[in-house]
Formats: sequence, structure tokens, C-alpha cells
Amino acid sequence: MQNTALGRIIAVAVLAFAALAVYLPQLRADSADTAVYLADVDYWQATKRRQIVTARMPIDMTQGLDSVPLTLGNWRGEDVPQTNLEVFILLEPEQFVQRRYRDDAGHQLWLTLIGSHKTRSFHPPDLCYDADGWQTDLASREIALSDGSVWGLWLSAVKDEAEHRVFYFYLMPPDDPTGVTLVRITSPPYGTDEETLAVQGDFLRQLLKRAQ
Repeated sequence: MQNTALGRIIAVAVLAFAALAVYLPQLRADSADTAVYLADVDYWQATKRRQIVTARMPIDMTQGLDSVPLTLGNWRGEDVPQTNLEVFILLEPEQFVQRRYRDDAGHQLWLTLIGSHKTRSFHPPDLCYDADGWQTDLASREIALSDGSVWGLWLSAVKDEAEHRVFYFYLMPPDDPTGVTLVRITSPPYGTDEETLAVQGDFLRQLLKRAQ
């Protein structure tokens, strides 16, 4: 078990630094932007969805994930403490932020940020939903930014009368490619999937401005 975990950590580090070598010229070209990250739909291997994204503010452990503003455009947030202690016991995150944001139109969503250098801190959210008896469907979707679009995984979850729609992806700072941050947006459905993505996209554009 320990050998498997060690092998995965080594694989993460090798893949991260290989990706850094590939993307470094582009990252340097964006050096005027202080919050530039690699974004991907997986956290331990590069996929065809890997991108360079520029955030409107730092979203990493160096600055502190709790430094993300509570007011983002028309969205106003509040911290929501995580009462399930198993989250911290099982995941052992280095940093954890959970907030509820509401906009002027009455929409609400939850922003979860998990930061860590350990692979055990991350697992696909559908695993938790499935274990709790939710019916899930997973696909990759994109959300348009001011410049370009960012790809993420889109999870539809249904249990009895409850429904969740989740858009999530991972960010890696170029100077700390093994320091991963999970960015997860969760909301109820607002009409169709496209309409729900539009609501989540309005929020996400307050965090990210460019993807390439």
C-alpha cells in the first residue's frame, strides 16, 4: 500500500515537472499576470484538457485560499464551516475553504477550495455522491471566460427530491506544480444544464479571466 502511494506521488511529480517544461515558455509570456496557473480536469496526470488560465486574483496555497474575496462582482459570500470531520481525517487537506455565494437575482452556489501537495487529498466528487446513494452522471463541459473557455468536469447528481450540479477542475501554480488546488462549484439546477452552467459561469468569470 505504501509502495503504491509512493509510486503515485513520484508519478505526480514527474508528470507535473514534464508539463511545466512544456508550458513554461507560454507561462513566461504571461509573466505580466501575477496569477497564472495550469488547469486540468485531473490532478495527477496531464489530459488533453490541460490549459493555461489567468485568474483575477491568486487562488493558491501561497497566498492562502481564504484570501479569495467574499464579494465577487454581484456575488456575496459567507464562510460555511465543514461540520463533517471525516473530510479532514480522510483527505488531510493543507487548506480548505467552503463558502456559499448569492447573487442579486437570488441564485446561490457553494464554492469549495481544497489545497494540498498530497494525492490523498483529492478524489472525484462523484465517488462521495455514489457512496451516499446519489445517482450521478459525469461529463466534461466548458465555461466561456472573457477570453477563451475553461474546461471542467460536470457532475449531475440526483437523490430523491434533491439535485446538485457540480463543475470542478484543478489548478497548479507554475512555480509549485505539485501544489494542487481543487476548485469546485456546486449549485441546484437552474432550468436546463445550459442555463445552470450560465449561472455558474457568471460566478466563475469573477475568478478567472482568460484560458488558452
